Amino acid sequence: MNQEVRTRFAPSPTGYLHVGGLRTALFAYLFAKHNQGKFVLRIEDTDQARFIEGAIEKLINILNDIGLKYDEGLFIENGKIIGKGEHGPYLQSQRKEIYKEYAEKLVASGNAYYCFCDEKRLEELRKEQEALKQPTRYDRKCRNLSKEDVQTNLNQGLGYVIRQAIPLDGQTIVKDLVYKDIVWENKALDDQVLMKSDGFPTYHLAVVVDDHLMQISHVIRGEEWIPSTPKHILLYKAFDWQAPQFAHLPLLLNKDRSKLSKRQGDVAVEDYLSKGYLKEALINFIALLGWNPKTDQEIFSMQELIEQFDLTKVNKSGSIFDVEKLNWLNNIYIRKLSASELKDLLIPYLISFGLITEDGKKHLAKNGKEVSVEFLEAIAKIESERLSALSEIGERVNYFFEQPKYLPEILIWKKSDLGQTKNALKKTLDFLEKLSDAEFKAAVLENKLKEFISQNGFDNGSVLWPLRVALSGLEKSPNPFEIIETLHLGYGKFEILQRLEAALKMLE
Repeated sequence: MNQEVRTRFAPSPTGYLHVGGLRTALFAYLFAKHNQGKFVLRIEDTDQARFIEGAIEKLINILNDIGLKYDEGLFIENGKIIGKGEHGPYLQSQRKEIYKEYAEKLVASGNAYYCFCDEKRLEELRKEQEALKQPTRYDRKCRNLSKEDVQTNLNQGLGYVIRQAIPLDGQTIVKDLVYKDIVWENKALDDQVLMKSDGFPTYHLAVVVDDHLMQISHVIRGEEWIPSTPKHILLYKAFDWQAPQFAHLPLLLNKDRSKLSKRQGDVAVEDYLSKGYLKEALINFIALLGWNPKTDQEIFSMQELIEQFDLTKVNKSGSIFDVEKLNWLNNIYIRKLSASELKDLLIPYLISFGLITEDGKKHLAKNGKEVSVEFLEAIAKIESERLSALSEIGERVNYFFEQPKYLPEILIWKKSDLGQTKNALKKTLDFLEKLSDAEFKAAVLENKLKEFISQNGFDNGSVLWPLRVALSGLEKSPNPFEIIETLHLGYGKFEILQRLEAALKMLE
């Protein structure tokens, strides 16, 4: 490519970053970096009715948190939003005069016109077209007004918009890098509004002017913009500008193949991050929504994505947003963490669930006892195999921080009875009481307990099932050897023996 590759992400500040928006940003970022190009952040805030205070800061922070480092655009420095780059401003609301200038140029060249139709007339026109089962579009009433009539209306202060004068015949071909050639009959296109009555541009004018002035070489966006693209290409022609190359991305779908929506689950990137999906897993997952590497590889680092990304490998069909696949990926990335790294990530969740409190640099359990770093790392190590998201930790490990509460009947293994369970627990308690502290290691303990089981004529289930339940209060939990080693790290032998004694009392 002779021209420098320049892509952009241009979201509206609506309060959160949709996962579809992240996919668009990621693909634009990967394409730019794969081609040693530039990635630009521009904020499209011309729809003032949708503007939410603080949304721009939130968006910038999310992109930074997730690792999409853009080269120019809007940044936060010392608590202030500033623009960096040669093609600013990067906030559309600060570019109103630019859009006005170019809109007037279109009017002067006959490629746009003033429209003085009020909302009442447009509403009546729409209802009439719907009743006749016709496409709802502007009827071009003001397109042929004389210069004198236009000037008279302007002199009288009549409100107006500026509309694009679409050619009435011929075709416009969209050469899309994903969907290939898409042919549009010009007569089927509407004379869309370019400048609104409040002096703000519509998306259609702003995006064309901005992409040209910011020297964007490739426009990567969702397929919902395909119907607008021929009108954008006609604007490029009207200005006598070279149009960028377009690549439209397939829709993200729910499992039932409906369009991904909040009604069927989370759609905000912030929601997934707050639940404890690691940014690396989220990026890996999002990259595979519509992009097929054409290999069996499923785990990608950011650098590997940059090296392998190619728009020719983007599918045309919609992509299923499969949370189960995301859970699987997230668990893989969680297991890659060291016990110390995972512990640090889990501490905020343990605090939010009220399992521990923070006292300076100390962490205290519910019972007020200080818990050690080693204890928290042991919990992290045990749970790393099982966690799909970090936020699951609260419901899984409550028993490590307080004595568990459960119904006594779950202590009895399915192939055992009350008497056998009491006998097994009593003998297990006596056996553990005689062990030295050095023997409370999972590997050592497993060998010793299995030897104890064999010597006493028990089977594994009759001993290990009630032992595990007595320690955790759960029917499904990590194995008892890991639990014992971890409890011993946290509280010593006494805590383990106390839980077995409590279980025996419940069976009385």
